[in-house]
Amino acid sequence: MRRDCEMVASFRLLVSGFQYAVHSPQSAIGDVSLFITHYSLLPLTSVIVIFDVGKTNKKILLFDEQYKLLQEESTQLKETTDEDGFPCEDVNLLTKWVQQKFSEILLRKDIDVKAVNFSAYGASFVHLDEGSNVVTPLYNYLKPYPQNLTKQFYHTYGGEELIARETASPVLGSLNSGMQLYRLKYEKPEVYKNIKYALHLPQYLSFSISKAPSTDISSVGCHTNLWSFIKNGYHDWVYTERFDKKFAPLYNGDKIVGSIDDKIQIGIGLHDSSAALIPYLTSFHEPFVLISTGTWCISLNPFNHTELTGEELRQDCLCYLSYDGKPVKASRLFAGYEHEQQVKRLAAHFQKAIDYYQTLGWNVALLNEMQSGNKFSGRSFSELDLVEFTGYEEAYHQLMWNIVQQQAMSTNLVIKGMAVKRIFVDGGFGKNPVYMNLLAKAFPGIEVYAATVPQASALGAALVIHHHWNKNPLRADMIGLKYYSNTKMIK
Repeated sequence: MRRDCEMVASFRLLVSGFQYAVHSPQSAIGDVSLFITHYSLLPLTSVIVIFDVGKTNKKILLFDEQYKLLQEESTQLKETTDEDGFPCEDVNLLTKWVQQKFSEILLRKDIDVKAVNFSAYGASFVHLDEGSNVVTPLYNYLKPYPQNLTKQFYHTYGGEELIARETASPVLGSLNSGMQLYRLKYEKPEVYKNIKYALHLPQYLSFSISKAPSTDISSVGCHTNLWSFIKNGYHDWVYTERFDKKFAPLYNGDKIVGSIDDKIQIGIGLHDSSAALIPYLTSFHEPFVLISTGTWCISLNPFNHTELTGEELRQDCLCYLSYDGKPVKASRLFAGYEHEQQVKRLAAHFQKAIDYYQTLGWNVALLNEMQSGNKFSGRSFSELDLVEFTGYEEAYHQLMWNIVQQQAMSTNLVIKGMAVKRIFVDGGFGKNPVYMNLLAKAFPGIEVYAATVPQASALGAALVIHHHWNKNPLRADMIGLKYYSNTKMIK
């Protein structure tokens, strides 16, 4: 056998559910005989490989057919800078990491890889030329956007309020990823001309394995300025600028874009926020709202498909598209950040540790007092003088009372009188008994649960292509729930 490259080829033969692995070391030129390096009659564990790429942490995870997490590996990659010196993802380093890790997984003898998929942060394009070479940096969505181009764009296409309402995209500069392409066209026209495909990051990661360019509906439909929620297609301005010529074919998030040896299915990749909602959509079919809590507390209603109003946009509402192209109405509250700042103030004033609040349970007497007549009502917590409180516990309960009152107003924006059956809370506040009990009180007609979904984005990316690789029924216990009853408020 003659070969013209140095590599190690792995051939896996499935025989009656058992696997033989044959490895063939090959030299650049010359006859090389095959030899067996591994022989096993033990059945292998079928897995799906997920790359979950965040701004900070890059993860590779393996799930078995019951969606139990078998392995998780996390790394942080060194950033680089773009031509203006602004920090950005090193796309070449990221590509190398993905391809190398996937190659290592394929060489393992203890697993049988059935599929691979990707979840990643949004609002980021990778631009490819005719030869599939990356032609620009992976620009940071936090990079300031030129005011002259902002004015030019919105003046040309009808104004900020009109575009924001039609695309469900508040004016966010580079966070509106379509505006990144607009900037390239007018600031770097020669570079723009060389772009064959503009791929959102999740689809580029998929492309790095499949070599099949694609566009995912969940990436396009998340505050990109590209999608008309009125026409359910690209906005007119996209066609006017001929950006549609730069986009690969558009698919739903459950699309398979290729396979390896007709055996390993390759998913299209998903925007991570859309992926994180999938475990809930898979497990619950009656209307619900998910409050995802962190620095931002985002209320997501995948059952509210009404068009955004100007007033909702002004109150920080937006819409994005789920993996199957359905609008998901969302509202945002900067509550996690507010909580972080105020517990620092409490700790300094009452001489407690920063995380002292974690030792507190919920105090029924204090909560009942706030319910019956709150002496601090009408003022934000940051305006209150801490000497007015009897101690840390009272002050902290007041802080949480204020936060949950704001949360209720924010969440109600996406409920809008709909027959929502349940509210699920994941993230940090889901572990906070004061927050959870107050939230149950704020929504007396709705079941309120703290929800636990380990690695929700990665799990969602696995679940969305379940029918392509996994013949087993879905588990009913993928989401851990803790119920908070409003009746427990009053004793």
